[in-house]
Order: sequence, then structure tokens, then C-alpha cells
Amino acid sequence: MPVKNRFAELHNDITAWRRDIHEHPEILFDTHRTSALVAKKLKAFGCDEIVEGIGRTGVVAVIKGKSTTSGKVIGLRADMDALPIHEQTGLEYASKTDGAMHACGHDGHTAMLLGAAQYLAETRNFDGTAVIIFQPAEEGGGGGREMCEDGMMDRWGIQEVYGMHNWPGLALGTFAIRPGPFFAATDQFDIYLEGRGGHAAKPNDTVDTTVMASQLVLSLQTISSRNADPVDPVVVSVTSFQTSSNAYNVIPQKVHIKGTVRTMSKEMRALAEQRIQEMCAGVAATFGGTSQVDYHRGYPVMINTPEQTEFAAEVAKSISGQCDEAPLVMGGEDFAFMLEERPGAYIVVGNGDTAMVHHPEYNFDDEAIPAGCSWWAGIVEQRMPAA
Repeated sequence: MPVKNRFAELHNDITAWRRDIHEHPEILFDTHRTSALVAKKLKAFGCDEIVEGIGRTGVVAVIKGKSTTSGKVIGLRADMDALPIHEQTGLEYASKTDGAMHACGHDGHTAMLLGAAQYLAETRNFDGTAVIIFQPAEEGGGGGREMCEDGMMDRWGIQEVYGMHNWPGLALGTFAIRPGPFFAATDQFDIYLEGRGGHAAKPNDTVDTTVMASQLVLSLQTISSRNADPVDPVVVSVTSFQTSSNAYNVIPQKVHIKGTVRTMSKEMRALAEQRIQEMCAGVAATFGGTSQVDYHRGYPVMINTPEQTEFAAEVAKSISGQCDEAPLVMGGEDFAFMLEERPGAYIVVGNGDTAMVHHPEYNFDDEAIPAGCSWWAGIVEQRMPAA
């Protein structure tokens, strides 16, 4: 197809941009170099408007079609930030920053959306307005929320918004998507238990917080097995267990437990939080101690709207010939904040047989670039066809 052929021509350039970004990873909102590079290229492409500093370090560009009589405005979003991981790929273009790495492929997402922006600015073969969104701080910082709170959707009149992520294990350059809940809500908790410390030889004189906390860790697993509807997923994982003592012969006064909760519905999210509070109070009281729970709500459930999901799948099929049904993902994605404000869809593009994301040996496969760019461009041209 013509779009894909053009991206085949641009492939080497887009690959070079991607590898440059890969060499210089930036974490959370500190995407100053990446944001500047993005803005510079968007200006060179001849975009109609470029605004920096949305959501702290986000960049937004506007590309108008040959006509705008349809009044349609579509947003396309890519994330720019890296992860605090030490890269172990051995690549020639490996990270030059110790302890930072593009281990989730946001370098590829940014480069692909830049490629699509170049094509759209060149051709403008659509009736409407494309708003190109480059977002910082997807990896836990909530950059999508901050861009929305900066008024991005209303400022540019965005009516629909679309996002994409690469997917290891999915055939290179193919696509998968699902309507409705797709990525989970991601919450965190800190639980503080206090008893009465003492000598390990006389546990009867103590209120043993280690036993209390151990009982609680096991009890929390019953939220999934005994409180949740079996067809409404929930994952409760305790990931840290720290006592106030590291001596062999001391029963600690305090224990601090950390963990995460992943849910796929507002109802299950509320239930999980409620049951954690209740279990902590109950277990602590049973053993004669006290508890405090600090529950931190993170990204909401990412929900694809049905109409836009069907359309996104059709665009994908026009590129690769197929679009599989994606499984539910218990990981989080802060594109959820944009989908709470506007209808839209989020799709995954195959990265082939590579290490999984967030792994120190992961690398985005540049051979996925033509397919990803073609999908971005197809969303605009097929959703807002030229008059």
C-alpha cells in the first residue's frame, strides 16, 4: 500500500532517530533532550503548530489536512520516557546513561509517531486535523494525566485519541487489540504493623509482628480466591516485607509491607481496597497489635471504546492482513487517563521473538517501524478521509 511504501523509504531515517533516542534515555518528566529533538523535527516537517511544556515536558503538534471542513480532530499519542534499568544488550547504540534504558520501547513509539507526522505533514491527504502528542512519564509518573490536566483535550478540540505499544511475543509487524477493559488499574499499598518487640526466647512477652504480618500476607490472597467474582480479575501481590530488626534474637516492634493491586473494573478496585483495610485491622486486632494502611491509587483501568476499537482493528488489517484479539493485560498504562476524557483505542504491534519489556536485554525491533507508522497514518487518513 502507498503509505507503507513511503515508510519503507523513510525506514533508515526513522531507525536512526530511534537509535539516537535509545542512546540517550531519559526517565519520567526529565525528557528534556528527547522533547527538544521531537520539537525540532516537528518544526522541520512543517507542522502548523508546535507547543512544548504540556504536562511539564510533553510536546503537542497540529497538522491540518488539505481541508478541515469535516471539523474532525484526532489525537495520536506516543510515550517518550525510559526506565531506571541498567542496559545489558551490548548494542552499538546502547544507553550511554548508567542506570537508564529504553527497556519498554518508547524510543520506538516516539520514532514511529515522528515518522507518521512527517508523512502527514508532507501529504495532508485528509479532511480534518491531526494532533500529534508526545508524552513524558508513562512509567509511573502519570504524564498522560498531567497533559490532560493541562487542558490538552479542550485546547485542541480533540474528539478521539489513539495509542500504540510494541508487544514482544506477537509476530513482528502484526497487531492485536481488544474492546473494553484492556490494561489494569494499578494501585499500591503500604501497610504498617506495630506490636510489642522483645527477646526471641520469650515470645509470650511480645506481640509478634512477624507472625502478624505473615498471617496477613496469606490472608490478602483470599481477596482473589474468596472475595472476587472469578470472572472479574484481581491480583494482590506483596512485594516487600521489612521488619524493624535484623537481629537473630529480636522479635521486631514493627513491620512494613508493600505491594500492588491490579484490577479490571471500578467495582473490583473499590472492593480490593476495602478488603485490604478490613483485613489489616482484623489481623492486627487478633494478635493484639495495630495497623495503618496507606492505599495509593495509580493508573485507572484502560478501556477501549467499542466503535474506535473496531475501526483501529480495520486499519491494522489493511496493513498486516490480520488483527488478533489481545488478552487482558494486568500491567498498567497511563493512556487510560486520555481514554477517560475521550473515546479512542489502544493497539499493540508485534515486536517478534524478543526479550520482554522491562528486561535489561530488551530492544525494540526496527523492522516493526513501517507497520507502526502506517497504522498511525491510516488512523488519520481513514478516519478523516479527504473530501
